[in-house]
Amino acid sequence: MKLENKVAIVTDGSSGIGNEIAKLLAKEGASVVVVARRKETLENLVNQIKADGGKAIAVDGIANNENDIQNAINTALNEFGKLDIIMNTVGIAEVISPVADMGEGIWEVNLNVDLTGAI
Repeated sequence: MKLENKVAIVTDGSSGIGNEIAKLLAKEGASVVVVARRKETLENLVNQIKADGGKAIAVDGIANNENDIQNAINTALNEFGKLDIIMNTVGIAEVISPVADMGEGIWEVNLNVDLTGAI
């Protein structure tokens, strides 16, 4: 187990790449704190990790919200005593179209989540 005794936060872990990264980190021995807004799929992920012998905790929230991320950090520190890894996998593509056809509002939302959220 390459990540034994490591603690990781994975943002947007309820689906897609974040979901697979959370499972892989847990499989390699990390304790995982998963942040996402899709509560049902988030709980399913945590239950699957635990059923496979891993450690995981769900934090309901939006991965580009500073308060939700701080809550995830506090959860990692309170539950596992430290934080070693942060994987920001949040991303959206609400409207897939040429940028010129997208409109300023959609462009702003995508930039806010995909770029600013990581900061």
